[in-house]
Amino acid sequence: MDRSLLERLNKARAAKRPAVLVTALDGGAQALIIDGAPAGGTLVPEDALAQALAEGATTGEIVLAERRYFVQVFDPPRRLFLIGAVHIGQALAPMAAMAGFGVVIIDPRRAWATAERFPGAVLDPRWPDEALAGHGLDRRSAVVTLTHDSKIDDPALVVALPSEAFYVAALGSPRTHGQRVERLTPKIGAAALARLKAPAGLDIGASTPAEIAVSVLAEMILALRGAKAARPPKDARP
Repeated sequence: MDRSLLERLNKARAAKRPAVLVTALDGGAQALIIDGAPAGGTLVPEDALAQALAEGATTGEIVLAERRYFVQVFDPPRRLFLIGAVHIGQALAPMAAMAGFGVVIIDPRRAWATAERFPGAVLDPRWPDEALAGHGLDRRSAVVTLTHDSKIDDPALVVALPSEAFYVAALGSPRTHGQRVERLTPKIGAAALARLKAPAGLDIGASTPAEIAVSVLAEMILALRGAKAARPPKDARP
């Protein structure tokens, strides 16, 4: 592999930027794509690059026009940071893990954040602002505050909203959110607050902790994947 290409790939991975390396198996020509854009190397056919960048593409061999290519996908891990070791978090954590997210529970109240209540999740007992800054938020990170306690939720939002996190949400009623906006606007500005999803979750009439967890996970995936084109009703399809 060309040294300059390898250096660019390693820098992208260190910065947690999505990268794809395409190698022609009948000669070794390579193309590097970072953040969906060409980033160097010998160009291979556009149709090979398009297939390598297709949604859901995975590492493996592809064949186009009787030529074989090996595609290596280097996706940063998707992470969900839950602020507060509460009941909704107990439902949301395993759901998010099944959807491919690494889950981190952040709560300085050690009696709540235990391995028994959150098996398989990473537990961080630091205050949210310190914890989030330590983990580093990128474009594959999501943050959801769950405690309804401004002393815990607000520091997390102050760090998360100006960051690259693709989804930042907070539980709470519209009245609670109005109070939150009044507190945080002087600290981070109205533009950052405008992207906060509050109350967290799609409006599906959820009432139980598990139902609320479903609504939050659905909204998070929608933010990650983007809205799909409207589809006709089943009975209207040919």
